Amino acid sequence: MQFSDTIKNNYEFRRLYAKGRSAVSPTLVVYMRRTRRPRSRVGFTVTVKIGKAVVRNRVRRRLREIYRLHEAELLPGTDMVVVARGRSVDAAYRKLEEDFLSCCRRLELLRIEGQA
Repeated sequence: MQFSDTIKNNYEFRRLYAKGRSAVSPTLVVYMRRTRRPRSRVGFTVTVKIGKAVVRNRVRRRLREIYRLHEAELLPGTDMVVVARGRSVDAAYRKLEEDFLSCCRRLELLRIEGQA
């Protein structure tokens, strides 16, 4: 990920869940909070309820790739956590991508054309 770092500490995830804004779609939930950092940070959560390790890792890889491809379109200086829901296992890649972008639009995370 070129423009962002990863969130790894449990207390940072919990802070986002408690104090961040969220947008929900059938396949995923996006939590975000603005920060003063120049770089964004992102974390991905896929619970055991989703399935076994192979399934969870496949969902996580797909979400990471969607984020990586659209990273330049997102505003810098935000902390974001993407949580996979049960339907993300069977969802097509295109559906996951559409849901991610619609959640980002609702949270006003996407850059406006011509904005630096």
